Amino acid sequence: MAFVKILKNTAYFKRFQVPKRRRRQGKTDFHARRKMVRQDKNKFNNRKYRLCVRFTNKRCICQIMYATLKGDIVVSAASSHELTAFGIPMGHKNYAAAYATGLLCARRALKKFGLDEKFKGKEEIDGEEYHVEDEENEQRPFKCILDVGLRRTVVGHRMWGALKGAVDGGLHVPHSAKNFPGFKAAEEKGAESEYDAEAHKDRIFGNHVKEYMEMLQEEDPTKYEAHFSKFVSAGIDAEKMEEMYTEAHEKIREDPNGEAAEKKDITQTRKGNKVTGSDGTEHIRSMKLTLKQRRVKVAAKIAAAQAKMMDDE
Repeated sequence: MAFVKILKNTAYFKRFQVPKRRRRQGKTDFHARRKMVRQDKNKFNNRKYRLCVRFTNKRCICQIMYATLKGDIVVSAASSHELTAFGIPMGHKNYAAAYATGLLCARRALKKFGLDEKFKGKEEIDGEEYHVEDEENEQRPFKCILDVGLRRTVVGHRMWGALKGAVDGGLHVPHSAKNFPGFKAAEEKGAESEYDAEAHKDRIFGNHVKEYMEMLQEEDPTKYEAHFSKFVSAGIDAEKMEEMYTEAHEKIREDPNGEAAEKKDITQTRKGNKVTGSDGTEHIRSMKLTLKQRRVKVAAKIAAAQAKMMDDE
């Protein structure tokens, strides 16, 4: 039998450093986070803002935040579920929805800091490259850097839609057009790369969804009704797609906060483990027992078990 050298000996375990919790969970890239959060010493603890873009199973979330020793502080946030209030009742995860969410987050942040009148952004959406810092203004624009988390920064990803929406909304986010839809890198050395702004504009207004709707409606109407059931029930067809997004962009610029939801005056009454609301809803919520009650409960179980054993004998 061959002898195998023990590598994970006492010295290994003595020096072992447990990774951070978020690293163990696979949720945070701390190498990238340190680079984004690090601030120059000569800036004296100034806030370094990040535009965080995340995608869940059903929606897109944009947040503007800065890091502190206690944790990240969110300054402005927008979710694509909120787009329903601006006239986009469905399709909350595509490129067009990501653009609208980024625009909503940017306009909210600028309004919070009182910069919404000075920095209007790009009001005519044509897909062309735009940098708010190039415009002449007495005040510098609100700057933040893009934080994409664990997502791969591939060309044409929806995260660039959220970035483009935030930039067109008036934020200064350092970027280039090389990852936008419609960008074509130079094939030969020394040649110039091409950027098709019209192709990017089509994505922003959901024309790729429109084309798929038209194709599916012609070839397979049954699948069309099942796949786009929410569009059909809302009365939105392929022809109304661009108009829907155009109106939503205008509403976001007019009032990014939207109308506040009415507070429901609901009172709860409890009877045992049942909680009944004034609106007729019922919930089961178990009451927390005291130590004395728990001990009585345990004693009753023991007595019942002993009685059962005596009966069996």
